[in-house]
Amino acid sequence: MTALEFNNLVQNVAQSLRPVAMNLTRDVDDAKDLVQETMLKALTNREKFKSGTNLKAWLYTIMRNTFINNYNKITKRSSNIDSSEYLQYLNTDENYVTQNKGTATFVMNDINKAIAGLSEEHRTPFMMYYVGYKYLEIAEKLKIPIGTVKNRIHIARKELKSVLKVYRQDA
Repeated sequence: MTALEFNNLVQNVAQSLRPVAMNLTRDVDDAKDLVQETMLKALTNREKFKSGTNLKAWLYTIMRNTFINNYNKITKRSSNIDSSEYLQYLNTDENYVTQNKGTATFVMNDINKAIAGLSEEHRTPFMMYYVGYKYLEIAEKLKIPIGTVKNRIHIARKELKSVLKVYRQDA
């Protein structure tokens, strides 16, 4: 097949690429760019096309792969966040942040008082879980069933939520 014959065949099939490109990109300009890029790749790689095979399927494959590659480039590029600016806002809460950290001290004092107010049977498993022990490890150390450990931690959380409801975001 000569280059002129190949170009004519590709031009004839080009019209059928536009609806598929529109379906992929959901944007008229992006669809036109995708079809144009597909045509360019097809014409520059015509020696890779095997005569007698389905030209339309070959062009659709080129278009799909081009779209996927472009999409991956865009998502990788947009996922690079300036972390210094992001981290500045990550843990800020206008209700609790002050220059001298006084509010945070009051909050921590209230949390510590609430934990101290728990009964010993609830406080011990709760604090062990808080520092990183697994349920099974707590059960073995305290020599109580794992279900009891889970129940006591659940009750401790419930009591803490009740005592510290002043600090709830939606309150």
